[in-house]
Amino acid sequence: MSAPLLNAEGLNAFYGRAHILFDLKLEVGRGEVVALMGPNGAGKSTTLKALMGLLEGTQGKVAFDGRDILRLPPYKRARLGLGFVPEDRRVFTELSVMENLEAGRQPPRPGATTWTPDALFEIFPNLGAMPKRLGGQMSGGEQQMLTIARTLMGNPHLLLLDEPSEGVAPVIVEQMAAMIVKLKRAGMAVLLCEQNVHFARLVSDRAYQLDHGRIVREGGLD
Repeated sequence: MSAPLLNAEGLNAFYGRAHILFDLKLEVGRGEVVALMGPNGAGKSTTLKALMGLLEGTQGKVAFDGRDILRLPPYKRARLGLGFVPEDRRVFTELSVMENLEAGRQPPRPGATTWTPDALFEIFPNLGAMPKRLGGQMSGGEQQMLTIARTLMGNPHLLLLDEPSEGVAPVIVEQMAAMIVKLKRAGMAVLLCEQNVHFARLVSDRAYQLDHGRIVREGGLD
């Protein structure tokens, strides 16, 4: 078996003096969709932030594509092909859809899908129907799609996706699920935080269950 694309061992994370994650061990294979499950406060979003290098004082081992990245700043992790989509939809509100996408563009990456606006519009037809619309004039679900699409313009190997179904209309949730399935078929690996068990079952190969910053279960979602 090939080595996992992402491997974390003994991962501990803190907010100030508060110890949030406790010795997490998880991995994501190439082309695999893995869910981090658990209620609010379980540590799901903190895990993604720790993997992306957004928390100071993170301890343990984090290897990405065979390289130790624990001490790398977030922008260097992004350059290696680690993409992060936060929960709070950080679109550029004064820029159009196309301008937002161009802001995320990175050069082609060996071994990764090279995304273009046209290719993304096939996955996100809502965005394709409004290329000139400003980010601030879009619904929450459309902004979520745009944030994901902008991240994909960086041609990542692995997408860290925080609560994609949270607070969006059911029709958008269905489109999000279809999008993740298409990304997997294109060879993309995805690690997503999710509370919606039905959504996670639709898209994930397996899951880790978090509770109070610890992994309490791992395996399938059947």
